[in-house]
Amino acid sequence: MIKSHIFLFFLLFLFPGLNFKAQDNVSGKVEVRCTDDFCRYYIQDKSIYSYGLDTTSQVRFWRAIIKMSPDSGIMNAASNRIMLSRMTVKEYVRMSEPRKDSMRAALRALYLLPETEPILFSCGKNDFYNVTGVMPTIDKGIRIFENENTDPFYAEAILLIESPGKCARSNVGALGSFQLMKGVARNMGLQVNKNVDERRDFDRSAWAAAKLIRTICIPYANKMLEDHHLAYNPNDLWYRLLILHVYHAGAGNVARALDVMNPCEGNIALIKQLWQTRAGNFGMASQNYSQVALANLIELDEVIRLTAKDVHPADPTGKATGFLSVPVIGEGN
Repeated sequence: MIKSHIFLFFLLFLFPGLNFKAQDNVSGKVEVRCTDDFCRYYIQDKSIYSYGLDTTSQVRFWRAIIKMSPDSGIMNAASNRIMLSRMTVKEYVRMSEPRKDSMRAALRALYLLPETEPILFSCGKNDFYNVTGVMPTIDKGIRIFENENTDPFYAEAILLIESPGKCARSNVGALGSFQLMKGVARNMGLQVNKNVDERRDFDRSAWAAAKLIRTICIPYANKMLEDHHLAYNPNDLWYRLLILHVYHAGAGNVARALDVMNPCEGNIALIKQLWQTRAGNFGMASQNYSQVALANLIELDEVIRLTAKDVHPADPTGKATGFLSVPVIGEGN
């Protein structure tokens, strides 16, 4: 151990531009020290990077969108979200329809896309997505999910993308930090009537969301996979992303999509195929869901990497196991 630290000291002396980050090598539940006497818990899954999901055109697109102001937008290919061009919303709105068609045709030719490829204009959404704003509630959600014997990864992912840092109502009636529909909330045990709506209560909403995932989403997803003779591990990233799809689109719609796909193996390729599949009410918004989740999870990792004083793994009881003793050479800022 001493030799390792001496070696690292000389590397830092010889190459001061190197960035050594202990957290670059941490995965699972982590304790993030924000100040000398204050820390929070988060979930990190480094398989996002080992699978190369951070480099996919879909995730790169959504990372750009969630950081872009709503007065700007990106022209993109609908099938794979390849970014083709950027412009302001004013510029796009002022264009005539024939001019827009000409621009789409020019972009298809420039990027060698099929003539039938739909070209979309997507506005920025940094007025909605707010990674730093939602971080305090993630810690709280993780603790509640753990108390309910539900994988806290789902608390983190849902809070990042459903109603980040807010208690908003969707255009279809979903409400609260976990965006629960009225009927679902009641079925999970929440009071929802003209006098009380417990979906507005973070703790109760988190409790209901954990129950929904544990008693509905996971059992139904497991049955889908077993019906297709697919092996699965609940800790695998692809499995977790599938559960998120069930939470968002409903088990029936995901089941229809899997039936269309007829996958031979449970893996990340299955999730990527879901991004290209439509069936029943499993449409573009459903395809996007895990893409948006991955983009926000990566943004959360980036905020932690740049701002945390220290990051170290936590044991299942929530107690820190200690700081990593040997730093890992990471990428520069």
